[in-house]
Amino acid sequence: MSAKMAKSTRTAVTIIIIAAVVILFIMAQPFYILSEGEQAVVTQFGKIVKVETESGLKIKTPFVDNVTKYSSKILSWDGDAQRIPTKENQFIYVDPTSRWVITDPALFYETVNTVETAQLRLDDILDSTVRTVISENYLNEAVRSTNKINSISVVEEVSNLENLEDAERLRTLTVSSVQQENIKIGRAGLSERMLEIASEYTKQYGITLVDIIIRQIRYSDDLTESVYQRMIKERNQIAEAYRSYGRGQQAEWEGKTENERMSILSQAYAEAEKIKGVADAEATRIYAEAYSEDPEFFELWRTLDSYRKTIPSMDKILTTDLSYFDLLY
Repeated sequence: MSAKMAKSTRTAVTIIIIAAVVILFIMAQPFYILSEGEQAVVTQFGKIVKVETESGLKIKTPFVDNVTKYSSKILSWDGDAQRIPTKENQFIYVDPTSRWVITDPALFYETVNTVETAQLRLDDILDSTVRTVISENYLNEAVRSTNKINSISVVEEVSNLENLEDAERLRTLTVSSVQQENIKIGRAGLSERMLEIASEYTKQYGITLVDIIIRQIRYSDDLTESVYQRMIKERNQIAEAYRSYGRGQQAEWEGKTENERMSILSQAYAEAEKIKGVADAEATRIYAEAYSEDPEFFELWRTLDSYRKTIPSMDKILTTDLSYFDLLY
C-alpha cells in the first residue's frame, strides 16, 4: 500500500507542477494579436528585434520581448489657422490639414516613439512649410486654382422693360468683366509644393505624407475691408449705369412731352386764330350794317367810345381846336 500511495503522490505532484507551469506560461502572455490596420515593433531590452506588419496571432518571448503597436492606417493632422503675409505683404489666415502614414515602424520607434510626439513634430514641420510657401507667393496664387475668372462676364438681369432694345442697352451698361492677374501655380500647386518640401523632413521619422491641403483661407480684417470697398465700387458703377439710363429715359420722355405740348398749343393757337377771324368778320359785318342804318349815330358812338378810352389817360390838354374834339364841344 505504501508503494501505491507513493506513486499516487508523485503523480499528483507532477500534475500540479505541469498546471503551475501552464498557468505561469499563460500569465506571461506569450501570445498577442495584431489586428487589421496595425503594425508592431518588437524590442528586447530597448533593441528592435522584429517588425510585424501582417495581422494575426503572434508569439513573443515572455518577460523579454516588448511589443509596441502602431496604426498602419492613414492618419490626419489638423493645423491651427495661421496669420501669414503673402509676397505682396497682404495678411491672410491659412488653415491647413494633412494626411500621413507610418511607413517605417522601426525608424518611427527610434525617432519619435509615440504618435503624440509625431504630431508635435508634424506641427513644427508643416506649420513652418505652410508659412514659407505662402509667404513666397502672391495672394492670387493662394486663393485661386484656375484662370477661369478672367473668362467670366457678369451680366445683370434686366426685366420689366417693354423695349428689347432698351433692355439690351441697359444690359450692356451694367455688364462687368474684372480682369484678374493670371496665376501660374494656384492653390493646388502650392499644396504640392508644401508636400514636396515637408516630405524631405518627415521621412527621417519613418512618416510618409499623403497630402497637404489648404482647407480654408480667410482674409485679415484690413484685407477684408479692401475687398468690401472694391465690391462697393463695382456695385456703385452698376447703380450709376442704371441712373444714367434713367436720366436718359427721363430726358427722352420730357422731350416727347414738350413736343406734344407744343403741338397741342400750336393747334389750339391756329384754332383760336381761326375763331377770332370768323368773329372779326362777323363783327365787321355787324358794324357795317349798323353804320349803314344811321351813319351819324354810328360816328357819335365811335367817337364817344374813343373819348372814354383816351381822355382818362391824358394829363393835360393844350388845345381843343383839333377836329377830334368837335363832338365834345
